[in-house]
Amino acid sequence: MNRLKSLFTLTVVLVLAFLLSGNALAKEPSKIVHDAEYYILEVQNGEKWRAEDKELDKKLAELKKKYGTPPNIIHIMWDDTPYGDIGIPAIQKVRGLHTPRLNTMAEEGILFTRMYTEVGCTPSRAATATGRLAIRNGMYNIGMLLEMHGMRDEEVTIAEVLSKAGYATAFHGKWHLGDIEQSYPHNQGFDEAFFTGYNQILSIDNKMAEQANAQIGLFEDMLPPDPYRLDNTFVTKGWVMVAEGKKGKKARQWGDNTSDTYVKIDPEAQKRTLEFIERNAKAGKPFYVANWPLMTSFIPLNKKTSQARSLLQDSLQSNIDPFMGKLMDKLKELGIAENTLVIAMADNGPMSHNPPPGSGFSETIFRGGKGDFLEGGVRVPAQAWWPGVIKPGQIVGDIIHETDLFTTFARLAGATQYIPTDRVIDGIDQTALLLNGDTHSRRDHVFIYAGPRLGATVKGNYKRHWISPDPVGEASGIPAAFYFLPADSREKTPMMLNLIHLKSPFNRMRLRHELWKKKYPDAKEVRGIPWTGIENAPPEVQDLAKPKLDLKKLPFDPLEYVEHLDELPFDPNMDPDLGR
Repeated sequence: MNRLKSLFTLTVVLVLAFLLSGNALAKEPSKIVHDAEYYILEVQNGEKWRAEDKELDKKLAELKKKYGTPPNIIHIMWDDTPYGDIGIPAIQKVRGLHTPRLNTMAEEGILFTRMYTEVGCTPSRAATATGRLAIRNGMYNIGMLLEMHGMRDEEVTIAEVLSKAGYATAFHGKWHLGDIEQSYPHNQGFDEAFFTGYNQILSIDNKMAEQANAQIGLFEDMLPPDPYRLDNTFVTKGWVMVAEGKKGKKARQWGDNTSDTYVKIDPEAQKRTLEFIERNAKAGKPFYVANWPLMTSFIPLNKKTSQARSLLQDSLQSNIDPFMGKLMDKLKELGIAENTLVIAMADNGPMSHNPPPGSGFSETIFRGGKGDFLEGGVRVPAQAWWPGVIKPGQIVGDIIHETDLFTTFARLAGATQYIPTDRVIDGIDQTALLLNGDTHSRRDHVFIYAGPRLGATVKGNYKRHWISPDPVGEASGIPAAFYFLPADSREKTPMMLNLIHLKSPFNRMRLRHELWKKKYPDAKEVRGIPWTGIENAPPEVQDLAKPKLDLKKLPFDPLEYVEHLDELPFDPNMDPDLGR
Protein backbone atom coordinates (compact mmCIF):
# COMPACT_ATOMS: atom_id res chain seq x y z
CA MET A 1 0.00 0.00 0.00
CA ASN A 2 2.88 2.37 0.87
CA ARG A 3 4.48 1.60 -2.48
CA LEU A 4 1.24 2.45 -4.25
CA LYS A 5 0.98 5.74 -2.35
CA SER A 6 4.57 6.53 -3.27
CA LEU A 7 3.84 5.85 -6.92
CA PHE A 8 0.79 8.12 -6.85
CA THR A 9 2.85 10.86 -5.15
CA LEU A 10 5.62 10.52 -7.72
CA THR A 11 3.08 10.74 -10.53
CA VAL A 12 1.57 13.92 -9.07
CA VAL A 13 5.03 15.46 -8.86
CA LEU A 14 5.78 14.48 -12.46
CA VAL A 15 2.51 15.98 -13.71
CA LEU A 16 3.14 19.24 -11.84
CA ALA A 17 6.68 19.34 -13.15
CA PHE A 18 5.39 18.97 -16.70
CA LEU A 19 2.72 21.62 -16.15
CA LEU A 20 5.20 24.13 -14.75
CA SER A 21 8.12 23.37 -17.02
CA GLY A 22 7.19 25.88 -19.75
CA ASN A 23 7.18 29.61 -19.06
CA ALA A 24 4.66 30.27 -21.83
CA LEU A 25 2.27 27.74 -20.38
CA ALA A 26 2.66 29.17 -16.89
CA LYS A 27 1.84 32.64 -18.21
CA GLU A 28 -1.13 31.52 -20.33
CA PRO A 29 -2.92 28.69 -18.53
CA SER A 30 -5.73 27.11 -20.48
CA LYS A 31 -9.14 28.10 -19.14
CA ILE A 32 -10.69 24.87 -20.36
CA VAL A 33 -9.79 21.92 -18.12
CA HIS A 34 -8.63 18.96 -20.20
CA ASP A 35 -7.56 15.47 -19.20
CA ALA A 36 -4.06 15.21 -17.77
CA GLU A 37 -2.52 13.70 -20.89
CA TYR A 38 -3.34 16.82 -22.93
CA TYR A 39 -1.05 18.94 -20.73
CA ILE A 40 1.87 16.59 -21.36
CA LEU A 41 1.41 17.32 -25.05
CA GLU A 42 0.80 21.05 -24.58
CA VAL A 43 4.04 21.56 -22.67
CA GLN A 44 5.94 20.03 -25.58
CA ASN A 45 3.95 21.55 -28.45
CA GLY A 46 2.31 24.64 -26.97
CA GLU A 47 4.60 27.21 -28.60
CA LYS A 48 3.97 25.75 -32.06
CA TRP A 49 0.21 25.51 -31.41
CA ARG A 50 -0.01 29.12 -30.25
CA ALA A 51 1.70 30.31 -33.42
CA GLU A 52 -0.61 28.16 -35.48
CA ASP A 53 -3.64 29.50 -33.59
CA LYS A 54 -2.80 33.07 -34.58
CA GLU A 55 -2.99 32.08 -38.25
CA LEU A 56 -6.21 30.12 -37.66
CA ASP A 57 -7.81 33.07 -35.85
CA LYS A 58 -6.86 35.31 -38.74
CA LYS A 59 -8.42 32.93 -41.26
CA LEU A 60 -11.63 32.53 -39.23
CA ALA A 61 -11.91 36.32 -38.88
CA GLU A 62 -11.56 36.71 -42.65
CA LEU A 63 -14.29 34.12 -43.22
CA LYS A 64 -16.62 35.84 -40.76
CA LYS A 65 -16.03 39.19 -42.45
CA LYS A 66 -16.68 37.65 -45.87
CA TYR A 67 -19.94 35.88 -44.94
CA GLY A 68 -21.18 38.09 -42.12
CA THR A 69 -21.52 35.26 -39.60
CA PRO A 70 -19.36 32.52 -38.12
CA PRO A 71 -19.76 29.20 -39.95
CA ASN A 72 -22.90 27.09 -39.82
CA ILE A 73 -22.33 23.61 -38.38
CA ILE A 74 -24.15 20.41 -39.34
CA HIS A 75 -23.50 17.09 -37.61
CA ILE A 76 -24.89 13.89 -39.11
CA MET A 77 -24.33 10.74 -37.04
CA TRP A 78 -25.82 7.34 -37.73
CA ASP A 79 -25.49 3.92 -36.11
CA ASP A 80 -23.30 0.87 -35.98
CA THR A 81 -21.16 1.08 -39.13
CA PRO A 82 -17.78 -0.59 -39.56
CA TYR A 83 -14.79 1.33 -40.82
CA GLY A 84 -14.71 1.40 -44.62
CA ASP A 85 -18.41 0.96 -45.30
CA ILE A 86 -18.52 4.67 -46.18
CA GLY A 87 -16.01 6.63 -48.23
CA ILE A 88 -13.86 3.73 -49.47
CA PRO A 89 -15.29 2.39 -52.75
CA ALA A 90 -13.08 -0.72 -52.77
CA ILE A 91 -14.44 -1.89 -49.41
CA GLN A 92 -17.95 -0.95 -50.51
CA LYS A 93 -17.55 -3.15 -53.58
CA VAL A 94 -16.74 -6.09 -51.31
CA ARG A 95 -19.55 -5.23 -48.89
CA GLY A 96 -22.22 -4.82 -51.58
CA LEU A 97 -23.28 -1.19 -51.30
CA HIS A 98 -22.74 2.13 -53.03
CA THR A 99 -23.06 5.63 -51.53
CA PRO A 100 -22.11 8.06 -54.31
CA ARG A 101 -23.01 11.29 -52.49
CA LEU A 102 -21.20 10.36 -49.27
CA ASN A 103 -18.20 9.20 -51.28
CA THR A 104 -18.18 12.49 -53.19
CA MET A 105 -18.34 14.32 -49.87
CA ALA A 106 -15.23 12.43 -48.72
CA GLU A 107 -13.44 13.16 -52.02
CA GLU A 108 -14.23 16.86 -51.69
CA GLY A 109 -13.11 17.08 -48.08
CA ILE A 110 -11.43 14.99 -45.39
CA LEU A 111 -11.72 11.25 -44.95
CA PHE A 112 -10.67 10.45 -41.36
CA THR A 113 -8.94 7.12 -40.79
CA ARG A 114 -8.73 7.38 -36.99
CA MET A 115 -12.00 8.82 -35.72
CA TYR A 116 -12.67 7.23 -32.31
CA THR A 117 -16.00 7.05 -30.51
CA GLU A 118 -17.39 5.45 -27.38
CA VAL A 119 -18.42 1.79 -27.47
CA GLY A 120 -22.19 2.21 -27.84
CA CYS A 121 -25.05 4.51 -28.84
CA THR A 122 -25.90 6.31 -25.60
CA PRO A 123 -22.32 6.86 -24.38
CA SER A 124 -21.25 7.99 -27.85
CA ARG A 125 -24.05 10.53 -28.15
CA ALA A 126 -23.47 11.81 -24.62
CA ALA A 127 -19.76 12.26 -25.34
CA THR A 128 -20.47 14.15 -28.55
CA ALA A 129 -23.08 16.40 -26.97
CA THR A 130 -20.98 17.36 -23.93
CA GLY A 131 -17.37 16.94 -25.06
CA ARG A 132 -16.91 14.59 -22.10
CA LEU A 133 -16.35 10.85 -21.92
CA ALA A 134 -19.54 9.07 -20.90
CA ILE A 135 -17.91 7.86 -17.69
CA ARG A 136 -17.67 11.52 -16.64
CA ASN A 137 -21.29 12.48 -17.38
CA GLY A 138 -22.85 9.26 -16.05
CA MET A 139 -24.22 8.15 -19.43
CA TYR A 140 -22.32 4.90 -20.00
CA ASN A 141 -25.51 2.78 -19.78
CA ILE A 142 -27.23 2.21 -23.12
CA GLY A 143 -30.86 3.26 -22.70
CA MET A 144 -33.60 0.72 -23.36
CA LEU A 145 -37.38 0.88 -22.97
CA LEU A 146 -38.22 2.66 -19.69
CA GLU A 147 -34.58 2.96 -18.68
CA MET A 148 -35.58 5.69 -16.20
CA HIS A 149 -32.37 7.64 -16.59
CA GLY A 150 -30.91 10.37 -18.74
CA MET A 151 -28.44 13.19 -19.08
CA ARG A 152 -28.45 15.43 -16.04
CA ASP A 153 -29.38 19.07 -16.47
CA GLU A 154 -26.01 20.16 -14.98
CA GLU A 155 -24.25 18.94 -18.13
CA VAL A 156 -23.51 21.66 -20.67
CA THR A 157 -24.19 20.64 -24.25
CA ILE A 158 -22.79 22.06 -27.47
CA ALA A 159 -26.28 23.42 -28.15
CA GLU A 160 -26.11 25.48 -24.95
CA VAL A 161 -22.63 26.75 -25.78
CA LEU A 162 -23.55 27.76 -29.34
CA SER A 163 -26.88 29.27 -28.28
CA LYS A 164 -24.98 31.72 -26.07
CA ALA A 165 -22.97 32.72 -29.13
CA GLY A 166 -26.16 33.57 -31.05
CA TYR A 167 -26.63 30.33 -32.99
CA ALA A 168 -30.01 28.84 -33.81
CA THR A 169 -29.91 25.20 -32.70
CA ALA A 170 -31.96 22.13 -33.62
CA PHE A 171 -31.94 18.42 -32.99
CA HIS A 172 -33.75 15.92 -35.22
CA GLY A 173 -33.67 12.13 -34.94
CA LYS A 174 -32.30 9.55 -32.53
CA TRP A 175 -31.39 11.33 -29.29
CA HIS A 176 -31.10 8.21 -27.11
CA LEU A 177 -29.93 10.21 -24.12
CA GLY A 178 -32.71 9.42 -21.72
CA ASP A 179 -36.41 9.20 -21.01
CA ILE A 180 -36.50 11.61 -18.04
CA GLU A 181 -37.65 15.17 -18.52
CA GLN A 182 -34.37 16.96 -17.82
CA SER A 183 -32.68 14.94 -20.57
CA TYR A 184 -34.98 15.96 -23.44
CA PRO A 185 -32.93 17.84 -26.06
CA HIS A 186 -35.04 21.03 -25.89
CA ASN A 187 -34.25 21.01 -22.15
CA GLN A 188 -30.55 20.60 -23.01
CA GLY A 189 -30.11 23.77 -25.05
CA PHE A 190 -31.75 23.08 -28.42
CA ASP A 191 -34.22 25.66 -29.71
CA GLU A 192 -36.26 22.90 -31.31
CA ALA A 193 -36.20 19.14 -31.08
CA PHE A 194 -37.81 16.11 -32.72
CA PHE A 195 -36.44 13.05 -30.97
CA THR A 196 -36.60 9.49 -29.70
CA GLY A 197 -35.49 8.52 -26.22
CA TYR A 198 -34.39 5.05 -27.31
CA ASN A 199 -32.84 3.22 -30.23
CA GLN A 200 -33.94 1.14 -33.23
CA ILE A 201 -35.47 -1.53 -31.00
CA LEU A 202 -38.46 0.81 -31.08
CA SER A 203 -39.10 -0.65 -34.54
CA ILE A 204 -40.12 -3.95 -32.93
CA ASP A 205 -41.91 -2.43 -29.94
CA ASN A 206 -45.24 -2.73 -31.74
CA LYS A 207 -48.07 -5.14 -32.37
CA MET A 208 -46.90 -6.11 -35.85
CA ALA A 209 -43.62 -7.31 -34.36
CA GLU A 210 -45.47 -9.17 -31.60
CA GLN A 211 -47.54 -10.93 -34.25
CA ALA A 212 -44.32 -12.02 -36.03
CA ASN A 213 -42.57 -13.05 -32.78
CA ALA A 214 -39.93 -10.40 -33.45
CA GLN A 215 -41.03 -9.10 -30.06
CA ILE A 216 -42.23 -11.55 -27.43
CA GLY A 217 -44.66 -10.73 -24.65
CA LEU A 218 -44.73 -6.94 -24.78
CA PHE A 219 -48.35 -6.71 -25.93
CA GLU A 220 -50.21 -9.00 -23.57
CA ASP A 221 -53.60 -8.10 -25.02
CA MET A 222 -52.60 -9.99 -28.20
CA LEU A 223 -51.72 -13.17 -26.32
CA PRO A 224 -53.87 -15.97 -24.96
CA PRO A 225 -54.57 -15.47 -21.25
CA ASP A 226 -51.85 -16.87 -19.00
CA PRO A 227 -53.63 -18.70 -16.17
CA TYR A 228 -50.42 -18.62 -14.09
CA ARG A 229 -49.78 -14.87 -14.25
CA LEU A 230 -49.94 -13.21 -10.85
CA ASP A 231 -48.27 -9.83 -11.49
CA ASN A 232 -49.93 -7.35 -13.84
CA THR A 233 -47.22 -4.71 -13.29
CA PHE A 234 -44.17 -6.63 -14.60
CA VAL A 235 -44.47 -5.98 -18.36
CA THR A 236 -44.12 -2.41 -19.67
CA LYS A 237 -47.45 -0.83 -20.61
CA GLY A 238 -46.73 2.72 -21.77
CA TRP A 239 -43.93 4.78 -23.32
CA VAL A 240 -43.31 7.53 -25.90
CA MET A 241 -41.75 6.57 -29.21
CA VAL A 242 -41.25 10.09 -30.61
CA ALA A 243 -41.56 13.51 -29.00
CA GLU A 244 -41.11 17.09 -30.13
CA GLY A 245 -40.51 20.26 -28.19
CA LYS A 246 -39.21 23.81 -28.16
CA LYS A 247 -36.88 25.42 -25.65
CA GLY A 248 -38.72 26.48 -22.51
CA LYS A 249 -41.89 24.59 -23.41
CA LYS A 250 -43.34 21.18 -22.64
CA ALA A 251 -42.83 18.26 -24.98
CA ARG A 252 -45.56 16.65 -27.04
CA GLN A 253 -45.84 13.08 -28.21
CA TRP A 254 -45.62 12.86 -32.02
CA GLY A 255 -47.61 10.06 -33.58
CA ASP A 256 -48.07 6.83 -31.65
CA ASN A 257 -46.08 3.69 -30.89
CA THR A 258 -46.94 1.84 -34.10
CA SER A 259 -44.73 0.60 -36.91
CA ASP A 260 -46.37 3.19 -39.20
CA THR A 261 -45.10 6.00 -36.99
CA TYR A 262 -41.60 4.51 -36.75
CA VAL A 263 -41.02 4.47 -40.51
CA LYS A 264 -42.02 8.15 -40.71
CA ILE A 265 -39.40 9.33 -38.19
CA ASP A 266 -36.38 9.71 -40.48
CA PRO A 267 -38.29 11.35 -43.36
CA GLU A 268 -39.85 13.81 -40.91
CA ALA A 269 -36.47 14.52 -39.24
CA GLN A 270 -34.83 15.11 -42.61
CA LYS A 271 -37.65 17.43 -43.70
CA ARG A 272 -37.33 19.43 -40.49
CA THR A 273 -33.55 19.68 -40.85
CA LEU A 274 -33.76 21.06 -44.39
CA GLU A 275 -36.51 23.51 -43.38
CA PHE A 276 -34.46 24.67 -40.36
CA ILE A 277 -31.43 25.27 -42.57
CA GLU A 278 -33.40 27.24 -45.15
CA ARG A 279 -35.24 29.30 -42.52
CA ASN A 280 -32.05 30.41 -40.77
CA ALA A 281 -30.05 30.88 -43.96
CA LYS A 282 -32.69 33.32 -45.23
CA ALA A 283 -32.68 35.09 -41.85
CA GLY A 284 -28.87 35.40 -41.97
CA LYS A 285 -28.54 33.62 -38.63
CA PRO A 286 -25.74 31.11 -37.97
CA PHE A 287 -27.06 27.69 -37.08
CA TYR A 288 -26.10 24.34 -35.62
CA VAL A 289 -28.20 21.30 -36.42
CA ALA A 290 -27.66 17.69 -35.41
CA ASN A 291 -29.52 15.10 -37.47
CA TRP A 292 -28.92 11.64 -36.02
CA PRO A 293 -31.06 9.23 -38.07
CA LEU A 294 -32.48 5.93 -36.90
CA MET A 295 -31.50 4.55 -40.32
CA THR A 296 -33.47 1.34 -40.35
CA SER A 297 -36.20 -0.81 -38.91
CA PHE A 298 -35.40 -4.23 -37.52
CA ILE A 299 -38.51 -5.40 -39.35
CA PRO A 300 -37.53 -5.07 -43.03
CA LEU A 301 -40.28 -2.98 -44.63
CA ASN A 302 -38.70 -1.40 -47.71
CA LYS A 303 -37.58 -2.65 -51.08
CA LYS A 304 -34.07 -4.11 -51.04
CA THR A 305 -31.69 -1.83 -52.90
CA SER A 306 -28.07 -2.81 -52.18
CA GLN A 307 -26.24 -5.83 -53.46
CA ALA A 308 -25.81 -6.85 -49.82
CA ARG A 309 -29.63 -6.91 -49.40
CA SER A 310 -29.18 -6.20 -45.70
CA LEU A 311 -30.59 -3.70 -43.21
CA LEU A 312 -27.36 -1.72 -42.74
CA GLN A 313 -26.25 -1.52 -46.35
CA ASP A 314 -29.76 -0.80 -47.69
CA SER A 315 -30.16 2.00 -45.12
CA LEU A 316 -26.81 3.59 -45.90
CA GLN A 317 -27.48 3.41 -49.63
CA SER A 318 -31.17 4.34 -49.71
CA ASN A 319 -31.66 6.53 -46.62
CA ILE A 320 -28.46 8.22 -45.45
CA ASP A 321 -26.82 8.75 -48.85
CA PRO A 322 -29.82 10.39 -50.60
CA PHE A 323 -30.35 12.67 -47.58
CA MET A 324 -26.70 13.75 -47.67
CA GLY A 325 -27.16 14.55 -51.34
CA LYS A 326 -30.24 16.69 -50.61
CA LEU A 327 -28.39 18.39 -47.77
CA MET A 328 -25.34 19.36 -49.84
CA ASP A 329 -27.55 20.45 -52.74
CA LYS A 330 -29.62 22.62 -50.38
CA LEU A 331 -26.49 24.31 -48.98
CA LYS A 332 -25.30 25.10 -52.51
CA GLU A 333 -28.75 26.30 -53.57
CA LEU A 334 -28.88 28.69 -50.60
CA GLY A 335 -25.35 29.93 -51.32
CA ILE A 336 -24.03 28.96 -47.87
CA ALA A 337 -22.01 25.81 -48.63
CA GLU A 338 -18.73 27.71 -48.28
CA ASN A 339 -19.74 28.93 -44.85
CA THR A 340 -20.94 25.56 -43.54
CA LEU A 341 -19.01 22.71 -41.97
CA VAL A 342 -20.62 19.28 -42.35
CA ILE A 343 -19.42 16.30 -40.31
CA ALA A 344 -20.82 12.87 -41.21
CA MET A 345 -19.92 9.78 -39.20
CA ALA A 346 -21.05 6.64 -37.40
CA ASP A 347 -21.58 6.58 -33.63
CA ASN A 348 -19.73 3.29 -33.03
CA GLY A 349 -18.78 0.05 -34.73
CA PRO A 350 -21.13 -2.62 -36.11
CA MET A 351 -23.56 -4.58 -33.98
CA SER A 352 -21.54 -7.75 -34.50
CA HIS A 353 -22.65 -9.28 -31.20
CA ASN A 354 -26.22 -10.65 -31.30
CA PRO A 355 -27.24 -8.76 -34.45
CA PRO A 356 -30.72 -9.02 -35.93
CA PRO A 357 -30.89 -11.56 -38.77
CA GLY A 358 -30.17 -10.14 -42.20
CA SER A 359 -28.68 -6.99 -40.72
CA GLY A 360 -25.31 -6.86 -42.50
CA PHE A 361 -23.61 -5.80 -39.26
CA SER A 362 -20.16 -7.35 -39.44
CA GLU A 363 -16.51 -6.47 -38.98
CA THR A 364 -14.29 -5.20 -41.77
CA ILE A 365 -10.55 -4.73 -41.22
CA PHE A 366 -10.81 -4.17 -37.45
CA ARG A 367 -11.87 -6.82 -34.95
CA GLY A 368 -14.78 -6.22 -32.64
CA GLY A 369 -17.98 -4.23 -32.76
CA LYS A 370 -20.50 -2.32 -30.73
CA GLY A 371 -19.76 -2.70 -27.02
CA ASP A 372 -16.09 -3.62 -27.57
CA PHE A 373 -13.07 -1.55 -26.62
CA LEU A 374 -11.36 -3.11 -29.64
CA GLU A 375 -10.72 -0.92 -32.69
CA GLY A 376 -13.73 -2.41 -34.47
CA GLY A 377 -16.00 -1.11 -31.73
CA VAL A 378 -14.75 2.48 -31.63
CA ARG A 379 -12.97 3.32 -34.90
CA VAL A 380 -15.59 4.48 -37.34
CA PRO A 381 -16.13 5.95 -40.80
CA ALA A 382 -16.09 9.75 -40.61
CA GLN A 383 -15.60 12.66 -42.96
CA ALA A 384 -15.68 16.46 -43.05
CA TRP A 385 -16.86 18.76 -45.86
CA TRP A 386 -16.46 22.53 -46.05
CA PRO A 387 -16.04 23.75 -49.65
CA GLY A 388 -13.41 26.42 -50.11
CA VAL A 389 -12.06 25.96 -46.57
CA ILE A 390 -11.18 22.28 -46.22
CA LYS A 391 -8.84 21.26 -49.01
CA PRO A 392 -10.38 18.44 -51.06
CA GLY A 393 -9.01 14.94 -51.44
CA GLN A 394 -7.49 14.57 -47.97
CA ILE A 395 -6.99 11.24 -46.21
CA VAL A 396 -6.07 12.10 -42.63
CA GLY A 397 -4.19 9.66 -40.42
CA ASP A 398 -4.30 11.71 -37.20
CA ILE A 399 -6.21 10.54 -34.15
CA ILE A 400 -9.41 12.46 -33.49
CA HIS A 401 -12.13 11.66 -30.93
CA GLU A 402 -15.81 12.51 -31.16
CA THR A 403 -15.53 14.64 -28.00
CA ASP A 404 -13.21 16.90 -30.00
CA LEU A 405 -16.18 18.04 -32.07
CA PHE A 406 -17.62 19.85 -29.03
CA THR A 407 -14.55 22.02 -28.51
CA THR A 408 -13.86 22.46 -32.22
CA PHE A 409 -17.42 23.59 -32.95
CA ALA A 410 -17.18 26.07 -30.08
CA ARG A 411 -13.88 27.46 -31.42
CA LEU A 412 -15.29 27.87 -34.94
CA ALA A 413 -18.33 29.67 -33.52
CA GLY A 414 -16.23 31.99 -31.34
CA ALA A 415 -17.90 30.46 -28.30
CA THR A 416 -15.10 28.89 -26.26
CA GLN A 417 -15.74 31.35 -23.43
CA TYR A 418 -19.04 29.55 -22.80
CA ILE A 419 -17.42 26.14 -22.24
CA PRO A 420 -17.62 25.30 -18.52
CA THR A 421 -14.34 25.39 -16.59
CA ASP A 422 -15.44 23.51 -13.46
CA ARG A 423 -15.11 20.03 -15.03
CA VAL A 424 -12.90 18.07 -17.38
CA ILE A 425 -13.63 18.62 -21.07
CA ASP A 426 -12.13 15.67 -22.93
CA GLY A 427 -12.67 17.32 -26.30
CA ILE A 428 -9.60 18.97 -27.79
CA ASP A 429 -9.82 21.82 -30.28
CA GLN A 430 -9.10 20.30 -33.71
CA THR A 431 -9.58 23.43 -35.82
CA ALA A 432 -5.99 23.06 -37.01
CA LEU A 433 -6.68 19.54 -38.25
CA LEU A 434 -9.73 20.70 -40.23
CA LEU A 435 -8.09 23.79 -41.74
CA ASN A 436 -4.48 22.65 -42.10
CA GLY A 437 -4.99 18.93 -42.68
CA ASP A 438 -2.94 15.79 -42.05
CA THR A 439 -0.43 15.79 -39.12
CA HIS A 440 -2.10 18.77 -37.41
CA SER A 441 -4.08 16.92 -34.73
CA ARG A 442 -3.53 17.91 -31.11
CA ARG A 443 -4.36 14.44 -29.83
CA ASP A 444 -2.28 11.27 -29.90
CA HIS A 445 -4.22 9.20 -27.35
CA VAL A 446 -7.63 7.80 -26.44
CA PHE A 447 -9.04 6.27 -23.25
CA ILE A 448 -11.68 3.67 -24.10
CA TYR A 449 -14.20 2.68 -21.44
CA ALA A 450 -16.31 -0.49 -21.43
CA GLY A 451 -19.25 0.66 -19.33
CA PRO A 452 -17.73 2.13 -16.15
CA ARG A 453 -14.43 0.23 -16.55
CA LEU A 454 -11.37 1.41 -18.44
CA GLY A 455 -11.00 -1.18 -21.19
CA ALA A 456 -8.01 0.07 -23.18
CA THR A 457 -5.73 3.02 -23.86
CA VAL A 458 -4.37 4.05 -27.26
CA LYS A 459 -1.18 6.10 -27.60
CA GLY A 460 -0.11 6.71 -31.18
CA ASN A 461 0.25 3.32 -32.88
CA TYR A 462 0.30 1.44 -29.57
CA LYS A 463 -2.57 0.08 -27.53
CA ARG A 464 -2.84 -1.54 -24.14
CA HIS A 465 -5.81 -3.63 -23.04
CA TRP A 466 -6.56 -3.10 -19.35
CA ILE A 467 -9.24 -5.77 -19.50
CA SER A 468 -6.62 -8.26 -20.55
CA PRO A 469 -6.65 -11.52 -22.51
CA ASP A 470 -3.72 -12.56 -20.29
CA PRO A 471 -4.97 -12.42 -16.67
CA VAL A 472 -2.09 -14.59 -15.46
CA GLY A 473 0.42 -12.17 -16.92
CA GLU A 474 -1.45 -9.20 -15.48
CA ALA A 475 -1.35 -10.80 -12.03
CA SER A 476 2.39 -11.41 -12.29
CA GLY A 477 3.25 -8.00 -13.71
CA ILE A 478 4.36 -9.18 -17.16
CA PRO A 479 1.19 -9.07 -19.25
CA ALA A 480 0.88 -9.76 -22.96
CA ALA A 481 -1.66 -6.99 -23.43
CA PHE A 482 0.20 -4.61 -25.75
CA TYR A 483 -0.56 -4.22 -29.44
CA PHE A 484 1.11 -2.53 -32.41
CA LEU A 485 -1.93 -1.48 -34.42
CA PRO A 486 -0.47 -0.97 -37.92
CA ALA A 487 0.71 -4.57 -37.97
CA ASP A 488 -2.20 -6.03 -36.01
CA SER A 489 -5.46 -4.26 -36.87
CA ARG A 490 -7.37 -7.27 -35.56
CA GLU A 491 -5.72 -7.08 -32.13
CA LYS A 492 -5.16 -10.82 -32.22
CA THR A 493 -1.44 -10.88 -31.42
CA PRO A 494 -0.67 -9.33 -28.03
CA MET A 495 3.02 -8.81 -27.40
CA MET A 496 4.94 -9.15 -24.20
CA LEU A 497 8.69 -9.13 -24.92
CA ASN A 498 8.50 -6.84 -27.96
CA LEU A 499 6.46 -4.16 -26.20
CA ILE A 500 7.02 -4.69 -22.48
CA HIS A 501 8.97 -1.41 -22.46
CA LEU A 502 5.56 0.27 -22.80
CA LYS A 503 4.30 -1.08 -19.49
CA SER A 504 5.51 1.87 -17.43
CA PRO A 505 4.54 4.56 -19.97
CA PHE A 506 0.99 3.20 -20.15
CA ASN A 507 0.89 2.91 -16.34
CA ARG A 508 1.89 6.56 -16.07
CA MET A 509 -0.85 7.55 -18.51
CA ARG A 510 -3.48 5.67 -16.58
CA LEU A 511 -2.35 7.02 -13.21
CA ARG A 512 -2.36 10.61 -14.47
CA HIS A 513 -5.84 10.05 -15.86
CA GLU A 514 -7.14 8.57 -12.60
CA LEU A 515 -5.45 11.16 -10.39
CA TRP A 516 -7.09 13.91 -12.41
CA LYS A 517 -10.44 12.13 -11.93
CA LYS A 518 -9.93 12.42 -8.17
CA LYS A 519 -9.70 16.18 -8.57
CA TYR A 520 -12.64 16.26 -10.99
CA PRO A 521 -14.86 13.30 -9.98
CA ASP A 522 -17.18 11.57 -12.40
CA ALA A 523 -20.86 12.49 -12.22
CA LYS A 524 -23.33 9.88 -11.02
CA GLU A 525 -26.13 8.51 -13.15
CA VAL A 526 -29.39 10.44 -12.82
CA ARG A 527 -32.62 8.49 -12.44
CA GLY A 528 -36.28 9.43 -12.44
CA ILE A 529 -39.82 8.70 -13.57
CA PRO A 530 -39.86 8.34 -17.37
CA TRP A 531 -41.79 10.50 -19.80
CA THR A 532 -43.02 13.25 -17.51
CA GLY A 533 -43.64 16.70 -18.94
CA ILE A 534 -45.46 15.37 -22.02
CA GLU A 535 -48.29 17.79 -22.73
CA ASN A 536 -50.49 15.29 -24.57
CA ALA A 537 -49.41 12.12 -22.74
CA PRO A 538 -51.88 9.24 -23.07
CA PRO A 539 -53.19 7.62 -19.85
CA GLU A 540 -50.73 4.71 -19.94
CA VAL A 541 -47.80 7.19 -19.99
CA GLN A 542 -49.31 9.27 -17.19
CA ASP A 543 -49.66 6.05 -15.17
CA LEU A 544 -45.86 5.58 -15.15
CA ALA A 545 -45.73 8.06 -12.27
CA LYS A 546 -48.81 6.57 -10.59
CA PRO A 547 -48.52 2.80 -10.07
CA LYS A 548 -51.97 1.20 -10.05
CA LEU A 549 -51.50 -0.33 -6.63
CA ASP A 550 -53.09 0.32 -3.25
CA LEU A 551 -50.10 2.04 -1.65
CA LYS A 552 -51.61 1.61 1.82
CA LYS A 553 -51.24 -2.13 1.49
CA LEU A 554 -47.53 -2.04 0.59
CA PRO A 555 -44.79 -1.90 3.26
CA PHE A 556 -42.56 0.15 0.92
CA ASP A 557 -42.71 2.84 -1.77
CA PRO A 558 -43.08 0.98 -5.11
CA LEU A 559 -41.03 3.70 -6.87
CA GLU A 560 -38.19 3.75 -4.34
CA TYR A 561 -36.09 1.44 -6.53
CA VAL A 562 -35.70 4.17 -9.16
CA GLU A 563 -33.15 5.96 -6.97
CA HIS A 564 -31.05 2.79 -6.75
CA LEU A 565 -30.94 1.63 -10.39
CA ASP A 566 -27.36 2.83 -10.79
CA GLU A 567 -26.26 0.36 -8.12
CA LEU A 568 -26.79 -2.61 -10.44
CA PRO A 569 -23.24 -3.76 -11.27
CA PHE A 570 -21.62 -4.43 -14.59
CA ASP A 571 -20.03 -7.87 -14.79
CA PRO A 572 -16.48 -7.45 -13.43
CA ASN A 573 -15.46 -10.77 -14.97
CA MET A 574 -16.57 -10.09 -18.53
CA ASP A 575 -15.04 -12.25 -21.26
CA PRO A 576 -11.86 -10.46 -22.36
CA ASP A 577 -11.73 -12.23 -25.75
CA LEU A 578 -14.16 -9.75 -27.28
CA GLY A 579 -15.05 -9.75 -30.94
CA ARG A 580 -13.92 -13.29 -31.63
